[in-house]
Amino acid sequence: MPTRRTFLSTSLAAVTSRALAQTQTAPEPVIDIHQHMNYHRRADEHLLAHQQAMGVTTSIILPAGTYLDRPSTHNGKSNGLAAQCATTQAAYDFAKAHPGAYIWAANEVTDLDTAPAEIEKWLKQGACMIGEQKFMVQCDSPESQKLYALAAAYNVPILLHFQHQTYNLGYDRFHTMLEKFPKTNFIGHAQAFWGNIDKNHDQKVNYPKGKITPGGITDRYLADYPNMFADMSAGSGLLALTRDEEHTTKFFDRHQDKILYGSDCADHLGRGPGCQGAQTLAAIRKLASSKTVERKILFENSRKLFRLA
Repeated sequence: MPTRRTFLSTSLAAVTSRALAQTQTAPEPVIDIHQHMNYHRRADEHLLAHQQAMGVTTSIILPAGTYLDRPSTHNGKSNGLAAQCATTQAAYDFAKAHPGAYIWAANEVTDLDTAPAEIEKWLKQGACMIGEQKFMVQCDSPESQKLYALAAAYNVPILLHFQHQTYNLGYDRFHTMLEKFPKTNFIGHAQAFWGNIDKNHDQKVNYPKGKITPGGITDRYLADYPNMFADMSAGSGLLALTRDEEHTTKFFDRHQDKILYGSDCADHLGRGPGCQGAQTLAAIRKLASSKTVERKILFENSRKLFRLA
């Protein structure tokens, strides 16, 4: 018969072994800074399944602004971020129903007179970001600048969708905003942002292909301004990753402290060839030059920027 000391030692060893095994097999944390509710009418249960299948441990819900018929929403055609996405109240409710795994941003149509007050109302309740700002306004408009100042006042980032002649116009002038608002952390996203990693980018082409010449506008913004960050999400981000893999690895090394993983994916499954978010994850893991760079992009940079525990 084993002695009490032997029994306790054996039990402690078994518990330690199980804990070690669980630690070794636990998934590495991943922060997805760019997801939406009701994205192309995707149900909440499919959003939850999608993020879980991708292995995302924290997701940020980006809401749409108020549905309005005005030029900045392309007379209503761009309502719901042009994808039927839900507004801030729904994002808030969803995050509160799934604490820890989901957090939420605040948003409103940029040139609406009540936009600053509406967004501030949600920032006071704990919104972690302003965005996704996806409206047809000049990126340096007076209305935009009010939101940039608000982001600085509440120490939250603001995420902008840059698309030539469509959303947040005048990307080539955006350096003036980076200089004017040094305490505002800006996150760039979408076609104009990612196309302009190439020095020879044709601004009229939303989804360029082929080899990349370093030194484009985005490359310079990330290098020259500590308050500029990159959202890796959507088809534009995935294409930027995969069109020139040799460039991507060097780009990751140059800007390893500035790049954030986001999916912006409307898929229901979170895996397979139809899931752009999962493809982006795989590309980052493949093309990062080291595990350190990979973990920065998938977790550490977002954890620091959003001040997550």
